[in-house]
Amino acid sequence: MSSFQQSPAGEHTGPSSADDGAVPATPDGPGVQATNGTYRARANGAPVRATRHKGPVELRRGQAGAPQSDSMLLDADPSGGFTRTDPWRVLRIQSEFVEGFGTLADLGPAISVFGSARTPRDSSFYAIGEEVGRRLVDAGYAVITGGGPGAMEAANKGACEAGGVSVGLGIELPFEQGMNEWVDLGINFRYFFARKTMFVKYANGFIVLPGGFGTLDELFEAMTLVQTRKVTSFPIVLIGVDYWRPLIDWIEGTLLAEGTISEKDLSLLQLVDTAEEAVRIVAATTRHPEAPTAASGHS
Repeated sequence: MSSFQQSPAGEHTGPSSADDGAVPATPDGPGVQATNGTYRARANGAPVRATRHKGPVELRRGQAGAPQSDSMLLDADPSGGFTRTDPWRVLRIQSEFVEGFGTLADLGPAISVFGSARTPRDSSFYAIGEEVGRRLVDAGYAVITGGGPGAMEAANKGACEAGGVSVGLGIELPFEQGMNEWVDLGINFRYFFARKTMFVKYANGFIVLPGGFGTLDELFEAMTLVQTRKVTSFPIVLIGVDYWRPLIDWIEGTLLAEGTISEKDLSLLQLVDTAEEAVRIVAATTRHPEAPTAASGHS
């Protein structure tokens, strides 16, 4: 039987041993043990405190009856329910970052290229995407895309045919896309935020072809990171003046006019019409060592 240690104020602070099953003494007699293993206050209102530590977490009163971590680990769960809990998801998320960091650590200078998965192969923007990939390799960059079809495939194809490193960062979607055939180094992700980190961390800039919500998501996140100085010296180039001009006009005519952005924020974007201009801008903004090649190893 464990005894409670008396504090200077006369308060019972907790059991003096690891015997969680003991019913502690109180000034009015033994405490009342609840069915979950904790102690509730006596009828006269005198507090009866039970405290347990679960790793770095301290549990008191009704929380102290939570199952032990070891018992949760060792007791079989035939339903496999644990694999659908948040702690398990944390491990999955961690594994995606570890895999991404480990695979791309030696990539060297690279540019992330975005654009619609729906861009047809006979589109002028598909041809521009191919040229972007080729010119980036010639300028000494690896090419990173989302690994899907359309504009992403075009950039990967151009990089691959030019003998450069063609990277695809895929994502789990309700409709299967799969990696396009021009990806030489591919990683598939479950979580958008892990994938997005790789797009920014291992790129020296963004080139953005016409696209939809996914493209806009990446574009505005990059703009926010540059605006808040989370990343520096990070050029963002939009290709397709006619396509992007209405968006730029809205940013200027609404956001700037309403004072929700500043004048200098407009300089975050550069608008061009050709692959040559886009690659020239990113190459002038970033400086890098010798270009990577397709033969470079990535562990």
